[in-house]
Amino acid sequence: MDMICKQEEIRVLVRALASAKTKVNLGQLLNVCTVNALGQVMMGKRVFGDGSGGADPEADEFKSMVVELMQLAGVFNIGDFIPALEWLDLQGVQAKMKKLHNRFDRFLSAILEEHKTKARQSNGQVKHKDFLSTLISLENVDGAEGGKLSNTEIKALLLNMFTAGTDTSSSTVEWAMAELIRHPNIMAQVRQELDSVVGRDRLVSDLDLPNLTYFQAVIKETFRLHPSTPLSLPRMASDSCDINGYHIPKGATLLVNVWAISRDPNEWNNPLEFRPERFLPGGERPNADVRGNDFEVIPFGAGRRICAGMSLGLRMVQLLTATLAHAFEWELADGLMPEKMDMEEAYGLTLQRAAPLMVHPRPRLSKHAY
Repeated sequence: MDMICKQEEIRVLVRALASAKTKVNLGQLLNVCTVNALGQVMMGKRVFGDGSGGADPEADEFKSMVVELMQLAGVFNIGDFIPALEWLDLQGVQAKMKKLHNRFDRFLSAILEEHKTKARQSNGQVKHKDFLSTLISLENVDGAEGGKLSNTEIKALLLNMFTAGTDTSSSTVEWAMAELIRHPNIMAQVRQELDSVVGRDRLVSDLDLPNLTYFQAVIKETFRLHPSTPLSLPRMASDSCDINGYHIPKGATLLVNVWAISRDPNEWNNPLEFRPERFLPGGERPNADVRGNDFEVIPFGAGRRICAGMSLGLRMVQLLTATLAHAFEWELADGLMPEKMDMEEAYGLTLQRAAPLMVHPRPRLSKHAY
């Protein structure tokens, strides 16, 4: 089901890009695509838009909420380090979080109520039982105990899925496309491989991905240089221990600096250079695995708290990036030269681009492929 949803939403995105007459904000369209693909799996419906690629205020609002959540979650908060000052909320972080919570609550409540209404109207006779339907079937309706879910818990699960599974994927694809546009020689090699494996008469499919050796190296290099969650998520030490001369007390909150590990010159040659060849035979890490088995590059984390949606996220990033590189020629907006592109990062829990990627897409495949 998730493979069908991905390809369906990617085709909607491709058609919107193919018909675009002006410059587009690629990151925004990618976010809508990933939200809708996840929405199809979770709720059996698109969340935003009609696929026309036009302005969608609701999608813009959702994107802004997710970005704000990641910024507030990643901000340096004095109260976290000096508990005696926490109640003062000197930076207004708690106040902003409460306001953002109310916005998310309205958004998720509307989704939940709409789903329940449709279920009542169909008397439970639905062709596809999606994730949200399953959660609702476990709802604690009568207040009885026994492991049932409350409305609040269902909305919390939806919030986790939407925030963790959408902006991370779309921002990674945006970084990948920015690097490919900035390095025309790498883009040319990617397209040569895609044209050889896929041809120019159809779009890339999931079945093509294992045959794209160089492209897979490009994706690994993107995950290395631009990990979607640069500080991973907080861990807590279950027991006191000593590591490399540092004492870690039981209960201490730990943050793994994935971003710094991926750019450590002791582990990587020329770490700031975007060089996919490092993951190919003859390179420094030809067999590196981004699924948490090689700690030099762990974009999804590792161990028991590894990203629960890793497989879906990885396939979405691969399929989206391959499709965009294969189906379109890309020109930066306002005559900007690739070497002058702004590659600065924005501060937050996730690794956003400081400047959105504004581009003009030009179709390069046979017309019937779109």
